[in-house]
Amino acid sequence: MLVSAKEMLEKAVAGHYAVGQFNINNLEWTKASLQAAQECNSPIILGVSEGAGKYMCGYKTVTEMVKAMIEAMEITVPVALHLDHGSYEGSLKCIEAGFSSIMFDGSHYPIDENVEKTKELVALCNEKGLSIEAEVGSIGGEEDGVVGKGEVADPQECKRIADLGITMLAAGIGNIHGKYPSNWEGLSFETLDAIQQLTGNMPLVLHGGTGIPDEMIKKAIDLGVAKINVNTECQLTFAAATRKYIEEGKDLEGKGYDPRKLLLPGTKAIVETVKEKMELFGSVNKA
Repeated sequence: MLVSAKEMLEKAVAGHYAVGQFNINNLEWTKASLQAAQECNSPIILGVSEGAGKYMCGYKTVTEMVKAMIEAMEITVPVALHLDHGSYEGSLKCIEAGFSSIMFDGSHYPIDENVEKTKELVALCNEKGLSIEAEVGSIGGEEDGVVGKGEVADPQECKRIADLGITMLAAGIGNIHGKYPSNWEGLSFETLDAIQQLTGNMPLVLHGGTGIPDEMIKKAIDLGVAKINVNTECQLTFAAATRKYIEEGKDLEGKGYDPRKLLLPGTKAIVETVKEKMELFGSVNKA
């Protein structure tokens, strides 16, 4: 059963830990993430970008796949299915398709338009008991065609969005998607602290969780971050494990080319990556 992310994030804020959002791209990604969550007894948020939704034949397909896998795998921990960096139109489609949570990324709009569109979606989500994430400032880098320059969010604008009744707030604090460059200046904890002071117990979201040093992750959690997104790291570990399998010629041994065998090392690598992140975030045994 899919649930809203609201309760799991409120518990995370109160308990000073963070719930991981792990993006899914296919059945293997979903299976690995759910397995890790169950083994860690941790709540989990499955993120789906608009590009991944199209790749998996539409949001309805994703919803039905995730729900069926939760039942088949006998998953008992809380699971939220969440649209990642959604457009206004994409948000409406995911609400209709049965997602339990959405993110409307209006950060590229002028703040007044961001407020207007977010307010409309908050009303729709409240009607259906869904959680909703909004964004102020942009996350640097590119993810599925969504390009952000990495602007640091204005704390006052964050308060305007938070006051609309959203569930969680993503605010740019120098974080980026993808690999972090060697000259990255780090997270702006001064900005994060100012946002937290103005938004109170609002669960804050840290995008671009891959590559941020552990000590920064822990400090961000101390300053109110209750949701951390991980995508690139799972992609990298999956690719590395799959490459090793092929370079060792195991795909040519017996029926090693069978996709169930070919994709297994990468799937296992995702399980371990997700479990490591859950340990770091502090969500183990918090289901």
